[in-house]
Amino acid sequence: MSERKIILGIESSCDDTAAAVSINNKICSNIAATQDIHREYGGVVPELASRAHQAHIVPVVHQALERSGYTLSDLDGIAYTHGPGLMGSLLVGTSFAKAMAQSLDIPLIQVHHMKAHVLAHLIDDGSPIPPFPFLCLTVSGGHTQIVQVNAPLDMTILGQTLDDAVGEAFDKAAKMMGLPYPGGPLIDQLAKDGEPVYEFPIPKIEGLDYSFSGLKTSFLYFLQKEMRNDDGFIETHKHDLAASIQQVLIDFLLQKLKRAIRETGIKHIAVAGGVSANSSLRERIKQLEKKEGCTTYIPAFEYCTDNAAMICTAGYYQLLEGDLGDIAKPPLARWSFTGS
Repeated sequence: MSERKIILGIESSCDDTAAAVSINNKICSNIAATQDIHREYGGVVPELASRAHQAHIVPVVHQALERSGYTLSDLDGIAYTHGPGLMGSLLVGTSFAKAMAQSLDIPLIQVHHMKAHVLAHLIDDGSPIPPFPFLCLTVSGGHTQIVQVNAPLDMTILGQTLDDAVGEAFDKAAKMMGLPYPGGPLIDQLAKDGEPVYEFPIPKIEGLDYSFSGLKTSFLYFLQKEMRNDDGFIETHKHDLAASIQQVLIDFLLQKLKRAIRETGIKHIAVAGGVSANSSLRERIKQLEKKEGCTTYIPAFEYCTDNAAMICTAGYYQLLEGDLGDIAKPPLARWSFTGS
């Protein structure tokens, strides 16, 4: 593992066009172009996202290489997000990565987006790196999973959402309150000045799986009931509403995580994905260290949301094991965590 490998990573699974360059698992550059146009529509519009990726990908890759100090001739491999994600967005990154790898005659590495989120914890940036095995709570707009990580390329899902993801639940709750997209960060911000005075039932789901659709419905019905009596209810109580829905969502996440800790006996706990940027979740995760006698790990903020640094890192470990991509394979909008 001491042999130097320079990887270009490309991420285009949703609405961020990102590129990064790494030496082994140390990041040299990490660039992203966001798409603000989706705010007008209250969510990501796939067609607009793919068009924006086409406009952004060349300058983003150029900037990542320039900032890293390396050139195309220095690269040992190109890693890209093969899935899951929006098909149009994936096609832009996939096509670019395949063409570049073929023109340079270097390995092409197809990366699973959610596995990359987990492997963001192995980025060498001076932060503590969890030892194997560790548990990872992966929370994003599209996925919610508890993963047992035995090695960089050996992961097992212990539990996952049966319907919606927690990030989607945050955004939908915000939309119900009339907040703009993306609403999750706004819920977090409003909750800081509120109290969780409203109670919503935690779903009773067997095992370590999650379900968030019932919580969203419960929150919607509550708002509708209160608005019938007071049409200014949401605006007047927005801070407490945000604190209340945020608390129950995080309570549910941690309920299952605590169970996983006790069932597996694993005491090293990581959190990954965009929702790991939530300040309350971060605080509650740190509290687990005392309550459960474990050690917790959360990546730097820039590695929590969708980014290409995590694609580089996953690509590095796959390159070491010879786990390479096939130029003939199309990207997968839905890609099983265990599938190839």
